Amino acid sequence: MGSDNFLSLDHNGNLDSLSSSDMNPRNYNNTGKHSRDEPDQNEQQDDNSRITNGKGPVRKLLKTNEHDSSQKDIGINSRPHQNTPSLPAFNFTKFCYRHNPEIQNSPTHTACYNQDLKKVKEINYQISKLPIQEQSEIHHMISKFNKSNDKIRKLIFDGLLASSCFPQLSYVSTQVQEMLKIDFISILPKELSSKILSYLDCQSLCNSMLVCHKWNSLANNDRIWYHMCKQHIDRKCPNCGWGLPLMQMKNNFRNRQRKKEDQLIKNPWKVIYRDRFKVELNWRRGNFTIKDFKGHMDGILSLQHNYRLLFTGSYDSTVAIWDIHSGKLVRRLQGHSDGVKALYFDDQKLITGSLDKTIRIWNYVTGECISTYRGHTDSVMSIDSFKKIIVSGSADKTVKVWHIETRTCYTLRGHTEWVNCVRLHPNSFSCYSCSDDGTIRMWDIRTNSCLKIFRGHVGQVQKVIPLTIIDIENLVTDKNSNACTGHHSGEAQETTEDSQNVELDENIPYPTHILSCSLDNTIKLWNIKTGQCIRTHFGHVEGVWDIAADNFRIISGSHDGTIKIWDLQSGKCMHTFQGRRLEKDDHLRPNSNNTNDEENNNEQLTNKVSPITCVAIGDSEFFCGDEMGCCRMFNFENGTDDNSDD
Repeated sequence: MGSDNFLSLDHNGNLDSLSSSDMNPRNYNNTGKHSRDEPDQNEQQDDNSRITNGKGPVRKLLKTNEHDSSQKDIGINSRPHQNTPSLPAFNFTKFCYRHNPEIQNSPTHTACYNQDLKKVKEINYQISKLPIQEQSEIHHMISKFNKSNDKIRKLIFDGLLASSCFPQLSYVSTQVQEMLKIDFISILPKELSSKILSYLDCQSLCNSMLVCHKWNSLANNDRIWYHMCKQHIDRKCPNCGWGLPLMQMKNNFRNRQRKKEDQLIKNPWKVIYRDRFKVELNWRRGNFTIKDFKGHMDGILSLQHNYRLLFTGSYDSTVAIWDIHSGKLVRRLQGHSDGVKALYFDDQKLITGSLDKTIRIWNYVTGECISTYRGHTDSVMSIDSFKKIIVSGSADKTVKVWHIETRTCYTLRGHTEWVNCVRLHPNSFSCYSCSDDGTIRMWDIRTNSCLKIFRGHVGQVQKVIPLTIIDIENLVTDKNSNACTGHHSGEAQETTEDSQNVELDENIPYPTHILSCSLDNTIKLWNIKTGQCIRTHFGHVEGVWDIAADNFRIISGSHDGTIKIWDLQSGKCMHTFQGRRLEKDDHLRPNSNNTNDEENNNEQLTNKVSPITCVAIGDSEFFCGDEMGCCRMFNFENGTDDNSDD
């Protein structure tokens, strides 16, 4: 047991039985790897000189000079002799993953090396218990195997496995399972590693940052987060089911207000994803803050907003313009002689429709009325616009298409009751209208003809919205779409001889669906191509006055004083919020059966919520207007509210 030989790991992690003469640098080839193809010059030495005492440190002792008796320890991360030429990065031609000295900083490589050290200690201890002759034989076999080339090693393995019993094979399987784990992310080229990480969801990607510094650096690559944003923003990811709000205009406005030094962000796409993820999480959890806009003397009939301004039209015949961030009234537009029922605005103009039968175009920056359009014989209930075209729906049962450049107006007839809403779909040159007659009509504004009539609601239809749903395969529908209301519904049917149920041109990009709400307390989703009602939303206990929708959710406001948030894809009701409770200084509208007695009025105000007349949705907020003249904003950007009802 006095020999200076022992079982150890070489600098590549190979298990070997070496003497100090074996460790001479000339026994290494020019790649820094111990030769496996050439026989060892000291192979014929006495077997006893290879016996280890099993008590020394499990490290190689390498003489730095043949004439120097001092020795240095070679640790886990040590390299071969300094005169040995360095290897190219990731040299897997001459080295396997476990023994490649160029990736010794890899966490998996370090773990493998530590695992091997522990195993060597255990083996040395077990060998030390054997007779000297058996120790010598074991060391000789290990040394011979380590010096063999790959072909010989495989033959030795085949022979050993073929002669092994089940217990031995089970032992091999258990040992190999842990040893085969590879940190492929660290050793692959950066482009491939980034491509692999880009398939992870957000939570898995964040967890991967905690593995090691190398993984953290790869997972923080801005290209990966750009791909993550592209996959989730303004659409639902088919893999995880999450979608993030767009928030483009709002962020552009805020960026203009920031200082230049604040805009120097290391990973801008990661920050963008993080901000949008927080907003979406607040939408799902129902975390919000509330802000009220009070200034009208009567109920709010319509509202529109952008990232900075809020426009509200009221029974008091005025339009109020509010600063969303400060909550202050910026300007009040006066000119209509009756309630303002309809609003539309863009960056240049504001268009209003009123119960006084007129349409007005305003410069909302200066408050000047630019022009007034007269043509309807009854109240203007709804307007929409695109470029130089305005469409309007009226209580006179008609839809009018106004061409501003040519100063012409076309009238679309077909509805038999008030037209409550009109909506344009510019890409397909189509218009959608809904009426108190319970129908929804689809029009071609190029030919001014009716393409389809949708029947199914049993009450007055108040709102219609064209939608283009991308992920139709995962869209949840009712099991029996032809009987979604208890009546025959869904198919586009003819009511007059001059209305034709036209087959839609597949080359025209029509919306895939339309969404509608009615005073029959329901919200319906329709398939444009088939004309069928494919889903009905139940939940409100009174009529639904208004709806708004984006790519992820639907907002509905009802006469029952509640606002509901529905998931567009599944149709489930995610949250229900109460509107503003009536206060003593609120006045109920005269069309209710109320007396002028103050005590009766106070009794009605007890625990009563104001009916919701209109709603609007944004990326991180939604608005609702009530019959008492107050507009309320639910903001999900910060999400610090306790969800209390006022």
